[in-house]
Amino acid sequence: MGRPVIALLTDFGLRDHYTGTLKGVALGICRDITFVDITHHIPPHDVITAALELAAAFRYFPPGTIFLVVVDPAVGSARKAIAAEAGDYLFVAPDNGVLSVVFDEAPPGRIVELSDERYARPSKSRTFEGRDRFAPAAAWLASGLDLGSLGRPFGPVRRLEMPKAQIAGDVLAGEVLRVDRFGNLITNIGRRELDGFAPDGKVTIYISSRRVSSVVPTYADVPAGNLCAVIGSSEQLEIAVNGASAAKELAAGRGATVHVHRLA
Repeated sequence: MGRPVIALLTDFGLRDHYTGTLKGVALGICRDITFVDITHHIPPHDVITAALELAAAFRYFPPGTIFLVVVDPAVGSARKAIAAEAGDYLFVAPDNGVLSVVFDEAPPGRIVELSDERYARPSKSRTFEGRDRFAPAAAWLASGLDLGSLGRPFGPVRRLEMPKAQIAGDVLAGEVLRVDRFGNLITNIGRRELDGFAPDGKVTIYISSRRVSSVVPTYADVPAGNLCAVIGSSEQLEIAVNGASAAKELAAGRGATVHVHRLA
């Protein structure tokens, strides 16, 4: 059996001590951990982006990976801290909807509240539960502790209302859910939805009063500086500019509407 893997996703950034402290606490419990940083650059308190980034990444990790997710705008409040099984993975996170998209793809099995104080730090800060409650729980799981030992069964969990693409006649209407660091506008229209809507691939796309004539295989299939649409690595429709930022070009971000028109 290989070394246990804890994959971290936070909005802590790397300037302050927060991210390193999570790892230090975990290593104090289980020295064999292999850490993987999915990202620590979620916009502060942005649970929706965190949920989408986690869902885009989790399935590519080895079975048994423990995902430690700390994007927690309600830190110190009455919201619960939980651990869950889903698919071949374990998750430790606040109960604020950050696991919603993962659970849509991999329905959860056991879910517990992190209520057993034996598996938290003895002194706890209400402003840094990532250090004092979440990281210890993840580390105890890495050491082989059964999920059920962390606390009492919990549910139902909070779920985010993620907008869904809608078909009306010859139009598939969606919206931008997130913007990556390259300025690509990633929508809620998936490959399967697009293929089901227009099996022949003959579509025209409109966003911010701009027209995109077709979906191309890669960004490089249009000249540099030109607008295009691609199915990206997360299997979602993206609006992009070859070599530049579509977000800046279109002055668009989360919530921007996207209309895909089926051609006769």
